[in-house]
Amino acid sequence: MKIISYNVNGIRAAINKGFMDWLVSANPDVICLQEIKAMKEQLDVSLFEDAGYKYHYWFSAQKKGYSGVAILCKEEPNHIEYGTGIESMDFEGRNLRVDYDTVSVMSMYLPSGTNDARLSFKFNYMDEIKEYLTNLRESIPNLVVCGDYNICHEEIDIHNPKMKGVSGFLPEERQWLGEFINSGFIDSFRHLNAELQQYSWWSYRANARANNKGWRLDYAMVSQPMQDRITRAVILSEAVHSDHCPILVEIE
Repeated sequence: MKIISYNVNGIRAAINKGFMDWLVSANPDVICLQEIKAMKEQLDVSLFEDAGYKYHYWFSAQKKGYSGVAILCKEEPNHIEYGTGIESMDFEGRNLRVDYDTVSVMSMYLPSGTNDARLSFKFNYMDEIKEYLTNLRESIPNLVVCGDYNICHEEIDIHNPKMKGVSGFLPEERQWLGEFINSGFIDSFRHLNAELQQYSWWSYRANARANNKGWRLDYAMVSQPMQDRITRAVILSEAVHSDHCPILVEIE
């Protein structure tokens, strides 16, 4: 199974930048989208169906033009889980899961900490989602949690490791991500690319992408029982429909 995760920073804007042609070329079995910034009824879903994704699921934020996640699938899942049942995160449309016989895939959009109030919201989300996923793995052990985690884990994951006072690279955030991994997940990209310094997000300011001054914020976290099934994990930096680029993991 080829799984792609992509924070599109607005699915309608991404479509206007050639997203659909790219999707057909990339040809994943499942693609997890974050920050769709749209309601399903605002989209021409025939575009996705014509591209081979007959099964598409949307979990939008209550606030229009904000947040939201989606999953597009070539094969019909056994079950679709909208949200987590935790109201404090679900009203912003941050979690969506599809279940297959041998793997479940979640699209997750972890909040950013752009100010004190949002940083507090982010830390609360981090605590709640870690507990939720720990409990979920008791019934669904084969889980891939794809998405924008809005955290760089190690110094290799950011162009300037001195930025320790900025949300996304705070010591407390990095510690949480390490504990999240240690709770039973594998950072698939780092698992197969121990020394590779690549990024998945660049600021729109100061020509950051052209100068490759980026951050690795996007992860495909694979639960421990599936470690031997990870065959490939790459960052698709050539895709330019967003300030993020897609990431890919292949699972046997």
